Amino acid sequence: MTPFELRETRSLPEAIELLDREDASVRPIAGGTALMLMMKAGVFQPARLVSLRGIEALIAIGQGDDGALKIGAMTSLAMVEQSAAVRAHAPVITRTLRTLSNVRVRNVATVGGHLAHADPHMDLPPVLIALGARVTVAGRSGERTIPVADLFAGYFETVLARDELISELIVPSQGTRRASYLKCTTRAVHDWPALGVAVSLDSEADTVRDVSIVISAATEKPTRMSGAEKVLRAGSVGDALLRQAGDAAAEEAELISDGQGSATYKKQLVRVYVARALGAALAQGGGARH
Repeated sequence: MTPFELRETRSLPEAIELLDREDASVRPIAGGTALMLMMKAGVFQPARLVSLRGIEALIAIGQGDDGALKIGAMTSLAMVEQSAAVRAHAPVITRTLRTLSNVRVRNVATVGGHLAHADPHMDLPPVLIALGARVTVAGRSGERTIPVADLFAGYFETVLARDELISELIVPSQGTRRASYLKCTTRAVHDWPALGVAVSLDSEADTVRDVSIVISAATEKPTRMSGAEKVLRAGSVGDALLRQAGDAAAEEAELISDGQGSATYKKQLVRVYVARALGAALAQGGGARH
């Protein structure tokens, strides 16, 4: 690695002040699990890293007055995984984290870093999009709120300015909604997925009133499958309808080829896994299937 400057910070305003909107070689570092690998490989050569580890105010898990779950950006993935509040609010997050990489990574990686890295193979982004989550972002121009669905601009790209930092993740109250996340890996369960599918839905008897279907890893960024959602809302819940939704998702998804598989292979995965993820969510409440 080439030499670089490392600056420690104790507050969010201090960290923002050390960032440079015009200089791509100045970057924040949270857990560093992904960034350090990029540096060792020579993909990224920073002039300055701004460490966020000392900002203790961003390590928190709590609940807002509106019932929303609030997670500070520097909270480790392991803390989120082990949190009773998270498990009660959105158990799909807890289940997802149990197979995200390995425990060593989860002990170090942070919620904010996980999202800001924008790797399309990450497990949490599609889940959070399906749950309707949003992030609070702070920068020199002030604070703004961005739906997680709008955070990602492309492959390893976000809409964040270089002098902006994610400060908090907000997951709204889920009410009677049920959610699931399934992924297909080509090797071990904790490996990079070839496909991830997140589903959140609200149903009554054999009717789906509302649904969010998000796929990742097979696409350049986590993507909602609006066509598949429309199919599911238009019919009576059953295995045939779930297969139709899977077919619709496979046709509308813009898939990529990478080390985890070809676009053709992933198209078949989408067809199968969307139907399975929908079935898994419905089964949580004993939803009708025929």
